[in-house]
Amino acid sequence: MKPISRIVLALASLSLISTYFLPLWQIQLWAPQYPEGLNMKIWHNHLSGAFDIINGLNHYIGMKLIKEEMFPELGYIGILIGIYIAIGLLAAISGKKLLLKVFILTGLLYGVAALYDFYQWGYDYGHNLDPNAAIKVPGMSYQPPVVGYKNLLNFTAYSGPDKGGWVIISASLIAILILFFEFRNSRPKNQTKSGAGKMAAAAALLAVFLFSSCSSGGPVPIRIGKDECSHCKMTITDQKFGAEAITKTNKVFKFDDVNCLVNYMNGDKNFTGQVKDIYIVDFVKAGSFVAAGTAFFLHAEDIKSPMGGSVAAFSSEADRKTVQQEFSSAEPMTWEKVRSLY
Repeated sequence: MKPISRIVLALASLSLISTYFLPLWQIQLWAPQYPEGLNMKIWHNHLSGAFDIINGLNHYIGMKLIKEEMFPELGYIGILIGIYIAIGLLAAISGKKLLLKVFILTGLLYGVAALYDFYQWGYDYGHNLDPNAAIKVPGMSYQPPVVGYKNLLNFTAYSGPDKGGWVIISASLIAILILFFEFRNSRPKNQTKSGAGKMAAAAALLAVFLFSSCSSGGPVPIRIGKDECSHCKMTITDQKFGAEAITKTNKVFKFDDVNCLVNYMNGDKNFTGQVKDIYIVDFVKAGSFVAAGTAFFLHAEDIKSPMGGSVAAFSSEADRKTVQQEFSSAEPMTWEKVRSLY
């Protein structure tokens, strides 16, 4: 490898030392009664977070207590990171591309193994419930998401890399870019284009795999009592109402009522052109969203939404019909008809 590649690889490898002092993974929970959220962090050798509260809540639905003894991996994650650092430094010192490839392959194997291990733990944790639990919902399981967001009863759960995890991901991506750089500069000109293209494609696929699930561009939880409506600037306080507009760059705009969303879009045509997806809060499923284009809407003056929009959204026709019986003057609507109201 060229000197610059060896220096960059050495720095990337040494940066992994910071993972001994940073959390690697995080699980966060939001609910109306916990607008600030509850968190659990996984470090290389221990856990931290609001375990007392989380265990107290989980007890009612029959989930196991979260204890460090549940994770034998905490006894050897630090050793695996040390091996990873050693491979990277050895590759940097020797300058051998073969060791660089071993470093990259090791990072990929670590990542796949970690996600699979976390999935296995989450499945057991969310499915093997105490049959004598105080609260039992037939057919309901509570497996946390491997990566991303998931609604569990009135909670929204998030799982993803923490600071230490991003350091490992960054070091792995840097190593791939170094390999691409070395490959491009070592091939004859007539072979560089096709060979470099293959390497670039491989690096791009890895980047998509690592980052897409953590920034999928879908709806994100509305933190009741904390998030602010992008239009009226009021704090969002009612979990039965709300909406989100997501732009083509995956920026999320939150609203406390459907009419706030529509009025915001009507007032800024440039913004409307940048909107990729629109999601509406499901009226009967706290914390859940439904895409505006496929939602079933109900309009009635007696539906008391935060800013007087008087519209509720549902993910199914059956839910809409059930709620419609409560409002004598309710009118079923499509998304196009809802937009024309305001």
